[in-house]
This record gives sequence, structure tokens and C-alpha cells, in this order.
Amino acid sequence: MDADTRIALPDCVVNCAAYDRSGRRRDIGLDAISDVLAVDDGSFVWVGLYEPEASLLDKLQEEFNLHDLAIEDAQNAHQRPKLESYGNSLFIAAHTAQRVDGHVRFGETHLFVGPRFLVTVRHGASLSFASVRQRLEREPDMLAQGPSAALHAVLDFIVDNYQPIVSDFEQELDALEHEVFAESYRRGTIRRLYELRKELTQMRMAVAPMQDILSQLMRNPGLAIPDEVKPYFRDVLDHAARVGDTIDTLREMVTAAMNVNLSLVTVAQGEVVKRLAGWAGLLAAPTLITSWYGMNFEHMPELHGRYSYWILIGGVALFCIGLYSYLRKVRWL
Repeated sequence: MDADTRIALPDCVVNCAAYDRSGRRRDIGLDAISDVLAVDDGSFVWVGLYEPEASLLDKLQEEFNLHDLAIEDAQNAHQRPKLESYGNSLFIAAHTAQRVDGHVRFGETHLFVGPRFLVTVRHGASLSFASVRQRLEREPDMLAQGPSAALHAVLDFIVDNYQPIVSDFEQELDALEHEVFAESYRRGTIRRLYELRKELTQMRMAVAPMQDILSQLMRNPGLAIPDEVKPYFRDVLDHAARVGDTIDTLREMVTAAMNVNLSLVTVAQGEVVKRLAGWAGLLAAPTLITSWYGMNFEHMPELHGRYSYWILIGGVALFCIGLYSYLRKVRWL
């Protein structure tokens, strides 16, 4: 479609198109949605939104006959991942993730799915589904399967975007493990390990419900998923399960690294205390002896002896040498 004839849409509407039974695309306006759905010709409508206003969602509710509770959930960008069934349509809330400035930022994608429509509503940190649409439009045979094929592509895109983040976590954990066994203690290491475990927990809260959503989708009779598309949903479920297992493993490894780090710090502190105790013992021996003979008593043995001073020095030196040798033998020094 030429730029001059392109249909004007609100800024928050990323995509609004109808796909016929052959998978061919036709751009439409929001007001034409109900007209397309009124004709039972095997076509379906795909609308993509990014942080839409409440008035636009009300408009879509009218066009698609969506449930009030589903619209209310879509207006609130703080939903837990879930799947809700409303008559012959489904509402899905999924969490998305992006790596931004070394930290994970989470967003949400809400999906309305019906026998002849798919509406995606993105909030927060979420990549555009433009590449998903373009890939599907190059495969009209898949689009001909209806909105279930488009739904699979969106969910597959969301799950696939988890994998690079988890891979980054693996590399970061590997680097932190080397820092854990460094000679010097670094406070920043334990802080980053804690932050990494926190981010992994947040990722787990996003990925684990996705597995439940995919399992329910394959069993839900409200969305008649063609047999040709079901293997693709199973593949996405398998990817989500693998990501979830990797996250669980990384969480355990991070916990182990934190425990090892704290254990090494405790051992290092014990070594320092042992050395301090050893040097304190070496200093205590001559201090005790010299303080004993430093008392101002007139009749002390050897006080007026000719060689008492040198004997005392030699005795203290021999005692300190013997104590030093013993402490070195038991590795206190």
C-alpha cells in the first residue's frame, strides 16, 4: 500500500490488518474490524497495540465484543501471567523481558484471542512483534491456519527472547565464580551475586507461568487449534521448559557461589585471627617475663647476679624461637 493511501491509525496502534483464508494481508481501519468479522469468509484480524489509552481499548471492546474484565486487565500493566477464558475468546497475560544497561527490565504482553481475531497489547519493556508478522506474511500457509498460528508465533517470540538473557546470566555467573576464588575479597562480588539471584527469581516468575499457559492452550476447547499447529505449541512449551530448567540450575549455582564466597571469607578471617593470636603469643611471653622482673622487690632471685640480665635475654629469646617454630609447624604463622 502506498504512503498516500495508507490508513490513518492512532500512534499506539502498531498494526491493524485482516488476513484472508490464503494468508494474504489487507490493512484496515479500526472501524472496519466489525465489518470484516461480520463476513464469515475464513479471514481473521490481527491488531497490535503498544501502551494504548483506555478509550482505544473501549473501541476494540466494541469491535471485537470483548469481556469487560478482560479489558480491565489489559488497562492494568501489572498483571500476573495467566490465561482466562471468556466465552469463545481467551485473554492471556505474559511477561516479557529485555536486557537494558546490564540489567533485566520486564514488561507485559496481553493477548485477546478469538476464532477470528488476535489482539496484542504491549506494556513496558517489550520488543515489537513486527518481525513476527513479517516472517508469517512470508509464510501464508501458516497464516491460513488462522489466529492460532499468529498466537503461536507471538508466544514463540516471547519465549525465544528469554534465552539470550539466560545465556548472559550464564556468562556473568562464570565470571563471578572466578572472582569468588580471587585472592582478595571483593564486596561487589557478593552484591552482584545477590542481584543476579534476584533477577533469576524474577525470570522464573515470568517463565514458569508461561509453561502453564502453553499447556492450557493445547487443552482449551475454546480455541480450536488445528492439528497442524499443535506441534508448534508443543515446541514452544519445550523451549519454555528448557529455559525454566536452566534458570533453576543457575539459581542453585548462584546460591552455592554465595555460600562458597561467604565460607571463603570466614576461612580467611579465621586465618587472620590465627596469625594475630600467634603474634600475640610471641609478644606475650617476653612481656610477661620482663614485667615479672620489673617489679620493685628488693630480694628477688637473680636480681643482683652478674649474668642475670644476659641469662634473662637468652631465656626469652629461646622461648620465643621455640614458640615461633611451633606456631609455624601448626601453620598459625
